Amino acid sequence: MEQYDPRVDAFIERSADFAKPILEYLRELVHETSPLLTESIKWGFPFFDYKGVVCQMAAFKEHCSFGFWKVSLLNDPQNVLMRGDGGAGNFGRITKIEDLPSKEILQDFIRQAIALNESGKKLPAAPKKTSAPKAELVIPEYFTEFLKAYPNASLNFDRSSYSYKKEYVEWIVDAKTDATRQKRMETAAEWIAEGKSRNWKYKAPNPLKGE
Repeated sequence: MEQYDPRVDAFIERSADFAKPILEYLRELVHETSPLLTESIKWGFPFFDYKGVVCQMAAFKEHCSFGFWKVSLLNDPQNVLMRGDGGAGNFGRITKIEDLPSKEILQDFIRQAIALNESGKKLPAAPKKTSAPKAELVIPEYFTEFLKAYPNASLNFDRSSYSYKKEYVEWIVDAKTDATRQKRMETAAEWIAEGKSRNWKYKAPNPLKGE
């Protein structure tokens, strides 16, 4: 792969005027640090690669960003890195070259990132997300009593999933008048007895399996 990519030239050219000198500075600094680095465009932004992504830059309407793929593994004795990701990269919102750390600091980060890729060291696996516990569903006693007159509905409702119950309970509780609530309970009893979910008209019927 070529060291320079014409798509990066095009990206810089169509960027805002304030961003062009910043992007050009970062580009040249990267290549000056190591001739091993090659350019590419990923997700619409310029990336610099060597045995994997090393760093990337971006330009937006009012700021630029610059960051490292393995930022969490970089040694940062000056404490200048923002370890979080996103539109601000690892150095905050860059509107002028002076917003960046010194050339020496940036080059040190680039060399570290290259060494990490050279060694094959990978980012630690992201921690598995745990589901937040579901809030207790409060089923109005008047609805529970009402369903007793419809044995099939009562049985289906008791063995149905949390989300299935929640849709019906919220629909009934949200009724503005007693007459509307009564009508909704009657309809609910009919649909539940048939195994239909609250929004059965818009989706496949709920199989009434517990979650």
